[in-house]
Amino acid sequence: MTEINEASVRAEVRAWLETNWNPALGLVEWRNKLCDSGWGAPHWPKEWYGRDLPVGLVPVVDEEFARIGAVGVAKAGIRTLAAATILAHGSTLHKEKFLRRILTGEDTWCQLFSEPGSGSDLAGAVTRADLKGNKWVINGQKVWNTSAHKAHWGLLLARSDWDARKHKGLTYFIIDMKQPGVQVHPLKQMNGHASFNQVFFTDAIVEPEFMIENTGDGWTVATTTLMHERRGADGMRSLASGGGRQGRIYEEEKAEIATTMEPYKWYPQRAGRVDLVMGRARETGAIDDPVVRQEIAKLLIMSKSAEWTARRARTAQEQGRPQGPEGSLGKLIASHVARAAARVHTSITGAASLLSGEDGPLNGTIAEILISVPACSIAGGTDEIQRNIISERVLKMPKEPSVDAEKPFRDVPRNITSAAS
Repeated sequence: MTEINEASVRAEVRAWLETNWNPALGLVEWRNKLCDSGWGAPHWPKEWYGRDLPVGLVPVVDEEFARIGAVGVAKAGIRTLAAATILAHGSTLHKEKFLRRILTGEDTWCQLFSEPGSGSDLAGAVTRADLKGNKWVINGQKVWNTSAHKAHWGLLLARSDWDARKHKGLTYFIIDMKQPGVQVHPLKQMNGHASFNQVFFTDAIVEPEFMIENTGDGWTVATTTLMHERRGADGMRSLASGGGRQGRIYEEEKAEIATTMEPYKWYPQRAGRVDLVMGRARETGAIDDPVVRQEIAKLLIMSKSAEWTARRARTAQEQGRPQGPEGSLGKLIASHVARAAARVHTSITGAASLLSGEDGPLNGTIAEILISVPACSIAGGTDEIQRNIISERVLKMPKEPSVDAEKPFRDVPRNITSAAS
């Protein structure tokens, strides 16, 4: 049996790519080949389109793909959270129906957690899930749902038991977003994009087999989704791999990025674009200002620390350990890095930072950074939530007093009136 190490993995994936990579293939056709080979998601189980590789060796595979410009499976967006959740908690039916189409990019997903009346209190969800006959009927409203206007499927957390305690009365579903009972309304953001939506459910239907785990297990499943969301909270570095290359597959990838992935194109800006700082400092001459230099140094140190924290999380995953505090630590430091980067960009660019569009530096990218960065402190759990998790689970400080944890949810005071009767 061949030893699995960096050299053996590199040799095997290189040989496979040299035999199979063809930029004249269609995007979905190529991704199906990747699913069959296991090289598209090599850390996944072999029975579900992977190769059971340790997570630490996945970058080796990525390097070989990048070396020849080979396109990978669909990895960006909420679909990655859907895949992680289904792998951890889904039934065989869920895995058979959804995992391959997630990797090929044929299905688009959204996350239906936040609600207008509960803010960061996810366990306070009041969207109803009532079992009528053999089907679940969904009524309520969700908000801040990225890509819901494009999604085929949604990850839904809903209240199925009003007499259970707050965290115990929730159930997790996969819901068809294209049915008549689901209405999606995009929300215009101050940075000009419209990635987020509010979603209204009016007698929407979920088939019983599309419930994940059991009734009342929603909080446990949602925690898995959130841990993976926080793990990737620093935003997307890149959406495309094709660059200026020619071939059918690159053209189809560009079309995918321009349509399906369009809601995510501002995500690098919300992370602060630390990668632009040194170039901008040299270009403007701000690199010669000792005060600005000091702030740049602080930012780069913090950014590198965040990178090391992310590596710790990947190492823990590679060793089979459950997600620890690294997710919340990484999410919180990503928020600090983004804000520090916005301040540094402002120091470098000055008043011109406020100019958007073609009039602004880097065609308005700096201005977009400044108005996008606040989202990093909110998405995936607010900074305040992350501090609570770190203080209670890492530092072992006393938990924040709760006045409603042991009550039936029906008796818990809420910000909005719900039809709990």
